[in-house]
Amino acid sequence: MADIVLVHSALGLRPAVTEAAERLRAAGHRVEVPDLFEGRISQTAEEGREVADAIGHEELLRRVVAASARLTGGDAADAPGPVYAGFSLGAALAQTVAMNDTRARGLLLLHGTADIAEEAAVDDLPVQLHVADPDPFETHDWVSTWYLGMRRSGADVEVFRYQGAGHLFTDPGLPDHDAEAADRAWRLALAFLDELD
Repeated sequence: MADIVLVHSALGLRPAVTEAAERLRAAGHRVEVPDLFEGRISQTAEEGREVADAIGHEELLRRVVAASARLTGGDAADAPGPVYAGFSLGAALAQTVAMNDTRARGLLLLHGTADIAEEAAVDDLPVQLHVADPDPFETHDWVSTWYLGMRRSGADVEVFRYQGAGHLFTDPGLPDHDAEAADRAWRLALAFLDELD
């Protein structure tokens, strides 16, 4: 069983995120799902980015860290930390927090990544990324550069691409949804989490 902090996309805490949390709980994991936007749901990525910008990047990161603290209950510094997971913008936030949490147990990224600091260093952090192919936000060149940066930092990285799927292909309430790709992504993600036990 893993403790998982699951972070929503720029569209907010949509039903698909709650359903993903339930899927993870049904597999035996404890899951914390912070509502970073305090109930605001956006219909487009542009609207969502405006909400995120109004809150501010540092405050969004602080809210993810607070969710982690709620989940782990302030356990001792040598206790295993959580797995950070997220969708699109939430994946970028999860990555940033995980790369700065020496107790992070793993990183599960769906539909998104973040820049990697030059000095970033982790100790064999298990990372799994699932992205559409092509993806307007996660181009081939970007993912290749990101992969090399993560490997350089010490992460143990797997990348899975889904040809023809939309950006947020795991969300059944969006036009991006691809049932076959979503099915495969969740099978791989659950196996990844099982290996962390």
